[in-house]
Amino acid sequence: MGIQLKPLSWEAIPAALSRAERYRLLGEPLQAESICRDIIAVDAANQQALITLLLALTDQFGEGISMQETAQALEALSGAYERVYYNAIVHERRALALFRRGDFRSGAAVHSLMQEAMALYEQAEALRPPGNDDAVLRWNACARFLNRTPYLAPDRRAAEPALSSE
Repeated sequence: MGIQLKPLSWEAIPAALSRAERYRLLGEPLQAESICRDIIAVDAANQQALITLLLALTDQFGEGISMQETAQALEALSGAYERVYYNAIVHERRALALFRRGDFRSGAAVHSLMQEAMALYEQAEALRPPGNDDAVLRWNACARFLNRTPYLAPDRRAAEPALSSE
């Protein structure tokens, strides 16, 4: 059954959003996630809460949060640019979380996730509002990361044809 949660009042949403962002910046993504879920329970379409929730979840990739847990927040974003841009961030941050784990076997996955992030940033670049180069800046950061870590090569076995048993 679980413990019943207490609802947030509508009037408290602006202060709660500010608090969620502050907790993220303080390195407390679990607290930020909880606050955002309280806001979304009252205002399911609150874009700022959805974005902050998404970022708080990606902050926890190293602690067992999966990419699937970000899907619901991504789907709820109202703009095409936002859905593509934040999907790219999910891929980039998952790649970096894997990289930070230091598992030598994850190199191909890190490379693949980073390449997918870059492809999504290119899509976002085409959809961006005038004067918004965020996707360009993030694409460049991904490119610099891959240039700095050339040993994170793609999985060559996936690109090679299977040997015939004939």
